[in-house]
Amino acid sequence: MSLVTAVLAETEHARELPMDSWLYGLVALVIFAALGFVVWSYRDVANRHAAKAEAYAKAHSGEHGHSGH
Repeated sequence: MSLVTAVLAETEHARELPMDSWLYGLVALVIFAALGFVVWSYRDVANRHAAKAEAYAKAHSGEHGHSGH
């Protein structure tokens, strides 16, 4: 059997997808949208605790001879 006939014989046994091909794109879109929402929900988290961060920095600024830079 030649290579060409072997390749053609294998293409006849193609498996059918469990769902339509456009649904894979839809599933990916939904997953990316959910992950995007998670990332979006963390917006401005660092600024919420700015007062605590400043108080901590002031309290620990002279510790061990470090200047904080």
